[in-house]
Amino acid sequence: MRFKDQVVWITGASSGIGEACAHAFAAEGARVILSSRRASELERVRRACREPDRHLTLPLDLARPETFPALVASALQSTGRIDILVNNGGVSQRARAIDADEAVERLIMEVDYFGPVALTKAVLPSMLAQRSGQVVVVSSVMGYLGTPGRSTYAAAKHALHGYFDSLRAELWREGIKVTLVCPGYVRTAISTNAFGPRGEQHGRTDGTHLSGLPPEICARALLRGVARGRREVHVGGWEVAGIYLQRFMPWLLARIVRRMRFSVHEERDSR
Repeated sequence: MRFKDQVVWITGASSGIGEACAHAFAAEGARVILSSRRASELERVRRACREPDRHLTLPLDLARPETFPALVASALQSTGRIDILVNNGGVSQRARAIDADEAVERLIMEVDYFGPVALTKAVLPSMLAQRSGQVVVVSSVMGYLGTPGRSTYAAAKHALHGYFDSLRAELWREGIKVTLVCPGYVRTAISTNAFGPRGEQHGRTDGTHLSGLPPEICARALLRGVARGRREVHVGGWEVAGIYLQRFMPWLLARIVRRMRFSVHEERDSR
């Protein structure tokens, strides 16, 4: 077992990729800390994991970084150490830039960028003390490119890449690794829960996600990349090609993106 007796903290663990990662790490002998806002769903996931009594649920709201020091202290008191932090929690967007409320854009940045950064900084002192650890960040293909209706979401993912690439360069001498995971379309509720222009839920699953990869495949790729100490993991279907088009043929990608059909939250006119 590649992760036997390691302590793995996963945010966004109540569904989707986070839930799949919880099962996968537990099956490999890890002790898992499960975090999200939904305590009842975390408990459901914990009970379904292998050896459920070994695992811990720790409800957490990524938009409330002031709570992180106490949560980290609680995690360390219960487990003694944190070997791997998987920053997976986040929220997507379905709104044209011109329509998006500034407060909602700031909330997306709090949850998708500032939250993972703050939690990582709260966990890092313990990793530095033990001179080992790995920080995993579930980004997206959108960390490399932007598409219509996702402006703030893409901005947050781009920001994650800049921050955690820099962090990797700072920490490698301390025995701490940083892995960025860039999924394409995965069959989760991310589009259903995405924020519309004023923070309302999109409320439906986009066709691209209905036909996306099962989250279990994404989790297996994540674990494989973590075990190998990879800098980045790209997982998905045809859409992952966008990463390489952006790098080598940006003019072609721009033409493709301009022709994309895209989903945004349509508000009903109440007048």
